[in-house]
Amino acid sequence: MALNKSMHARNRYKDKPPDFAYLAAKYPEFQQHVQTTLTGRVSLNFKDPEAVRALTCTLLKEDFGLTIDIPVERLIPTVPLRLNYIHWVEDLIGHQDADKQVLRRGIDIGTGASCIYPLLGATLNGWYFLATEVDDMCFNYAKKNVEQNNLSDLIKVVKVPQKTLLMDALKEESEIVYDFCMCNPPFFANQLEAKGVNSRNPRRPPPSSVNTGGITEIMAEGGELEFVKRIIHDSLQLKKRLRWYSCMLGKKCSLAPLKEELRIQGVPKVTHTEFCQGRTMRWALAWSFYDDVQVPSPPSKRRKLEKPRKPITFMVLASTVKELSIKAAAMGWDAVEAIAVVRAWVEKILTDLKVQHKRVPCGKDEVSLFVTAIENSWIHLRRKKRERIRQLRELPRASEDVLQAMEEEKSSQKSMSNNSDCENPKAEDSEMGFMAPDEDVHLTTGDELTEESAAKEEHSEHVKEEETEAMQAETSLGKGSSNAKEEPCPSEEASNLTVEKEQSPKETSRCFLFKCLMNVKKEGNDVLVEMHWVEGQNRDLMNQLCTYLRNQILRLVAS
Repeated sequence: MALNKSMHARNRYKDKPPDFAYLAAKYPEFQQHVQTTLTGRVSLNFKDPEAVRALTCTLLKEDFGLTIDIPVERLIPTVPLRLNYIHWVEDLIGHQDADKQVLRRGIDIGTGASCIYPLLGATLNGWYFLATEVDDMCFNYAKKNVEQNNLSDLIKVVKVPQKTLLMDALKEESEIVYDFCMCNPPFFANQLEAKGVNSRNPRRPPPSSVNTGGITEIMAEGGELEFVKRIIHDSLQLKKRLRWYSCMLGKKCSLAPLKEELRIQGVPKVTHTEFCQGRTMRWALAWSFYDDVQVPSPPSKRRKLEKPRKPITFMVLASTVKELSIKAAAMGWDAVEAIAVVRAWVEKILTDLKVQHKRVPCGKDEVSLFVTAIENSWIHLRRKKRERIRQLRELPRASEDVLQAMEEEKSSQKSMSNNSDCENPKAEDSEMGFMAPDEDVHLTTGDELTEESAAKEEHSEHVKEEETEAMQAETSLGKGSSNAKEEPCPSEEASNLTVEKEQSPKETSRCFLFKCLMNVKKEGNDVLVEMHWVEGQNRDLMNQLCTYLRNQILRLVAS
């Protein structure tokens, strides 16, 4: 997948990629490397080194006014990637906020034949560069490219011995403090690694572009990891001679051990970033020994934080709102506005589900609720109801002999005078903490709670195992509500219960499934309900709740 949308915000190619057709029409040397399909689309073969070189030279000429020559047997840089690095260095040194008249000094370690970083930095920002190179061919081409663009006063190309990084390059300029250094180190440790053997994930597709470069440009002892560690060790001696040290990395797996090395060495300021362009991703690491530098946060992290999450939504049509208003009026609600009507019904459904919600400040012509779901009370309700009914049907019942004995005892009770000193059964039950189960008892109309006491002694062990749903069972013992207080459990469907013990506030605050912000607002004549994810275990749970709310509102109208 193309990564252009994740380029640096100031990269000119982020929203406007190169127009190959336009460039081919303007530059004949580029035109000979493009192919035109039957549909008229112009494409370039990125596996052809000549074509890649033609593109780089053309882009530098068209967009930056730079004329360069690059030998095809040396590394051919891609312009968007190098531009990403330049813009990140601008962020590191605060170039956008500082006085543009202040001369900034940088070092390019291994500038290459193109000398692209110094050329871009000097052209765009007027930076001064010390560019080092160990390869003779690259050194000669780099000097030529600087001279033919009249930038010798800003770019100094120096030839250094093999394995020279920063220490030897700064011997002659011991008094100058540089603002930064840049480096595109050799990525690979040997030829096999350069060819992708044992170094590339087999699940990844093959590279879409050709790998060019000389031996010193693409390979070094220990690969990029050891190369950058050598720069880190140089920086430990130079310290504040440079305000920022930076390196580009070709492998993400190199980032963590290098950051750990900096931590072990006690480097105070460390940051990293990602360079995204085309189908290629690179990483970069920077560190500083200065306390006053501003450390930019990684763009990748900012992208994740700033990336807008699309809310889950559903629409309540105007005709549906009208029906809901009629039902709301019948219930005595004072909701008149369409938004208020939908909000009232949503709040009722959430209350029935025992989903916590509270109104929060919001914009004009909308209502916002902050929703906290503690338990999943909206999924598989029918299945749970059938399961409760099945369990209630399996409740033990009193035998026929017990029922007959209870009936005889009731008859003897009736034969007694109304002035009997016998204690009222309901009062006795209330003293024991029981609730009067008048509406749940399904014996004959004159039954008293004396039968309940007798049955309680017979079946108390069974009833203690039952949950609050036992209140709704067809039972001749009428004691379900008393034990519901002793053995409470969270409700699966609050609207079907008459007695329930709620969870304590401490339990509620300790855990939750998810939190979301619900907005109810007008969309023409209709009402739009949006659910914005805040945090939680699984975003699918919010999707399920949204679907349940929509279906319940539709059922209200259908009924």
